[in-house]
Amino acid sequence: MSDTVIQADNIGKKYRIAHQTHRDYIALRDVITEKAKTLSRRFLTPLNNRKSNSPLEDFWALKNISFDIKQGECIGIIGHNGAGKSTLLKILSRITEPTTGRIRIKGLVGSLLEVGTGFHPELTGRENIFLNGAILGMSKSEIKKKFDEIVDFAEVEKFLDTPVKRFSSGMYVRLAFAIAAHLDMGILLVDEILAVGDLSFQEKCLGKMEDFSKGGRTVLFVSHNMTAIRSLCKNVYCLYKGQIVNSGPADEIASDYLKTQHAGLKDSSCIEERNHEAIKNLSFYFSRVEIQNTKGEPADIFKYDETLVMIVSLSGEPLLNTYGVSYHMYNNLGQLVSVGASGAYHNIYFNKNTKKIKIKIGPFNLTSGGYIISLLCWHGEGPTAILADNWEHACSFTIRESQPFRPGRDISFKEGTCIIQQSFSAAE
Repeated sequence: MSDTVIQADNIGKKYRIAHQTHRDYIALRDVITEKAKTLSRRFLTPLNNRKSNSPLEDFWALKNISFDIKQGECIGIIGHNGAGKSTLLKILSRITEPTTGRIRIKGLVGSLLEVGTGFHPELTGRENIFLNGAILGMSKSEIKKKFDEIVDFAEVEKFLDTPVKRFSSGMYVRLAFAIAAHLDMGILLVDEILAVGDLSFQEKCLGKMEDFSKGGRTVLFVSHNMTAIRSLCKNVYCLYKGQIVNSGPADEIASDYLKTQHAGLKDSSCIEERNHEAIKNLSFYFSRVEIQNTKGEPADIFKYDETLVMIVSLSGEPLLNTYGVSYHMYNNLGQLVSVGASGAYHNIYFNKNTKKIKIKIGPFNLTSGGYIISLLCWHGEGPTAILADNWEHACSFTIRESQPFRPGRDISFKEGTCIIQQSFSAAE
């Protein structure tokens, strides 16, 4: 069709991998002996009868890939590491040739496949704008027209005459994206490099790609960020072991992909039982915690707007008639991101006969990643309360999707911990 700008027909890419035989220990005499054997084989064995000592294996990075992409579409490409996403973009960028099949592309292609691709480290940022623009097929006059816009977007004006070898990875990405996004490319290929930038830069780039697509140009976006995929892309292709296993609307395919990813996660558990050694000298202690969603189903993976429910069991007898509980939540860098306490914030103290409580935390407004929760309980109320138990790393959970990006959305950050909406109650 006339509006089709990329057509892939049965694309395949094969690599030949050599496997070396493994030795745990190689002495100098073994090396000398092996060299002597190799030299003698060269003289005694005819050239056409020689065989490699390393067994060879054919590895298909891509196989039977076919699709049509129309002008103005923004297409997402998802899949786990090694699924073939980057290989596909390299073929579309004509960096590598396919082993089988054929690609038809109509229009100029700008690609952002790796940080700093097309940059010369000894040249300045200013010089690299012209160099990279020329590599992308633009004339000097065309680059001059867009030069100020590129510099403003990249926010590197202060370092424009500094060699890019002194740039940070974030500065590299800002400049590389600014060049590709502002030049007159009909097709833009982006391969996950936005993960290097900070939040405000990611929002700016996603907004630019959205404008790029609305302007009638085509975007292929490879990412592990399902929120960005859903926000930006209309349709998605999911790759697995070099083949397209699913395709369709972004929301539907991203949801299916997350379900399969979550089914294979073994990092965390929805139920944690307390180690006997940790509680043998305690009279009142946490014995078990279970993480659920609001439907009462075991869960340890949540989206940004979901609520986590902890069912916490206690054993033993408190020293006083009442007790309180609190939690501390840490991100995967060990930074405290949230605290909550039944007494301090809710004026709730549990009767000593209550041995199971429910803590709701959310809806979440946290970035994607792993989080750890520690639990504390104390006898009594107010300033005279006595610490009963401190269960560090009681449970963990993962947020797989952050808040959707909205270009122009005002974001403010406050120092200290984030108090998330929470509730404490006795569990039924």
